[in-house]
Amino acid sequence: MLVLMKINIFKPFKLFTIVLFFLSSVIFSQSIVTIVIDTKHSGEEIPSDFIGLSFEMERLLPDKKGNYFFSKDNKALLATFKTLGIKSLRVGGNTADKPAVKVPEENDIDNLFAFAKEANVKVIYTLRLREGNPEQAAQTVKYIIDRYSQYLDCFAIGNEPNVFAKEYVVYREEWEKYVELIIEKSPNAKFCGPSSTPGKVEWANSFANDFGKSGLLKFISQHAYPGGNGSKVTDQSAARREMLSKSWIESYEKFYEAFVPAVKTIGLKYRIEEVNNFYNGGAVNVSNTFASSIWGLDYLHWWASHGADGINFHTGDSVAAGENMNPCMYASFVTSPKGYTVRPLGYAIKTFNLGSHGKALPIKITKSKDDLNLSAYAFSSNADNLYITLINKENGVNAKNAEVTMKINKNIKNAKVIYLINDGKNLAATAGVMLGNSKIEDNAAWNGKWSELKLKNKINEISINVPVSSAVVVKLNLK
Repeated sequence: MLVLMKINIFKPFKLFTIVLFFLSSVIFSQSIVTIVIDTKHSGEEIPSDFIGLSFEMERLLPDKKGNYFFSKDNKALLATFKTLGIKSLRVGGNTADKPAVKVPEENDIDNLFAFAKEANVKVIYTLRLREGNPEQAAQTVKYIIDRYSQYLDCFAIGNEPNVFAKEYVVYREEWEKYVELIIEKSPNAKFCGPSSTPGKVEWANSFANDFGKSGLLKFISQHAYPGGNGSKVTDQSAARREMLSKSWIESYEKFYEAFVPAVKTIGLKYRIEEVNNFYNGGAVNVSNTFASSIWGLDYLHWWASHGADGINFHTGDSVAAGENMNPCMYASFVTSPKGYTVRPLGYAIKTFNLGSHGKALPIKITKSKDDLNLSAYAFSSNADNLYITLINKENGVNAKNAEVTMKINKNIKNAKVIYLINDGKNLAATAGVMLGNSKIEDNAAWNGKWSELKLKNKINEISINVPVSSAVVVKLNLK
């Protein structure tokens, strides 16, 4: 790595960095893995608005100078949304139900939906429930539906209502009062819920059972923060490793089983409408590191392969933590003088956008002798195009590169690849992320390139090296 540091001072930075990244991989041992992709049997098609962000409701209000964050005039934010591929915008968070924060008024709403129109996103709008006013909420819904229905996804009534309602039955009764008044004014209004904290996932089951067949719901919404409270993290190195561990995957499986089967039985969709790795703004030197790139990419793919309707990563320069506002460690991007600096998690979103087209395909991974920590996902956009994402979550002194052979039941015409890496393969790094040998600039410009991959003699088989703590998207054109 000393050689890498010396070479980085020269002008051909990107070329030398990417070359030395792969040359340096020889210090790690190899683990051989074979994956088999079945193109004949596809699963559900990934929704066009799967990729989403979640912001505090407070962001709808003008700043001290009267400027709006969500505005058709915020060209830098619009460009960032476009570059990352954001198609869903959820506004809520704790400030949606914080009495000290003003409820957005008509002009605030107008600016939000002017932005949504320019960004080509659908909005999930949270109505105040805690110390709220059902009549005012009904008027807000009517105002939005009458003017902006084509840019609206649905309404949530309350954010994490279990925090203040305590008992589900209390929330249900309040929810019904709101909906009765809203439907009276806006019969076509659609809702989601219960948007509870991860610790009250059973509320999603109860909500689905109570209202799943009412015709009122667009989907069941749930919040998730698999790492727990970020402010309680004391061992940052351990927390970064834990983010990429198999135990986190096991936690997703338990979370899924806690509410999704019941939701699907009723015939409803579900969306994780507020999520990140740790709550309370994340964990310092964990949530804002390259580890979050690898985690976020795997998290998006895991839920896409399990039939989720979408993921909305909570973000912002600051976010609510209880009654307070904390600096946002897990932000996808933050404000800079030249626009917005995309943080490591934003690169995960961009990488997912490059490799998540069409329908999920069954994929079988042969276990390596050393039980490599590797994830693999495949999507097919049509009969001739296949996208495979390989994520090597190995890290630490005993980490292993993955030598992956992909077998496909169709012939390969050509192959291209694009890598998600950190210059020094350092999970703790907060900068230096590269996608397609390029960073995303603060003005949202990205010049990443796909590279041609040489094919083997076998026309239905291809091999690739995936270094430790990295990911690659493989794009195959099939004959």
